[in-house]
Amino acid sequence: MSQKGRSGCPINLTLEHLGDRWSLIVIRDVMFGNRRSYGELLSRNEEGIASNILADRLKRLVEAGLLDRAPDPSHRQKAIYSLTEASIELVPLLAHMGAWGIRHTRPSRELSVRAELLEEGGPELWDAFMDELRHLHLGAPKPERSVFGELRAAYEEAMAERE
Repeated sequence: MSQKGRSGCPINLTLEHLGDRWSLIVIRDVMFGNRRSYGELLSRNEEGIASNILADRLKRLVEAGLLDRAPDPSHRQKAIYSLTEASIELVPLLAHMGAWGIRHTRPSRELSVRAELLEEGGPELWDAFMDELRHLHLGAPKPERSVFGELRAAYEEAMAERE
C-alpha cells in the first residue's frame, strides 16, 4: 500500500484505514460473530448500525483490502463477506483493545468474556485463532483447536447466566 494519508506515520495510516467507530465494529462482527452477510451484520449488531452506514463501511473495507466480497451462491443479489489476511492480523490489536476496555471502561459481562479469554490466552491463543480464521475465511487447512468455538461457548454461557 502506498502512502496516501496525512502523514507516513504507521499509526496515522492505520487509523485512516480503521479509525472510524464502525469499521472495527464490522470487522469484529465478522471475526467473532461469523456474520458474513449484510443482513446478518445489520440485524445482529449490538450497537444498532444504520443500514446506510453499514453499506458504506462494507464498501470501504472491501476497497481497503480488509474484507473480500463474493456472490452468495444461494441468492444472486446477496454477497458473502470474508476476512482478508490483513484483517485477520488485527486479532492482537483487537485483543489489546478489549483488554484495555475491560480495565478502563464498564463493559457488560457477556460482551467482555471473549476479551477476557483473549487476554488470558495471550499470543499463543491469538495465533491459534488467526489460524482458524484463515481456515474459515481463506480456505487454509482446518486447525485441531477451535478457538472460535471456545469464544462462542463462553459468550453463550455468559448470555445464559444473564437471563
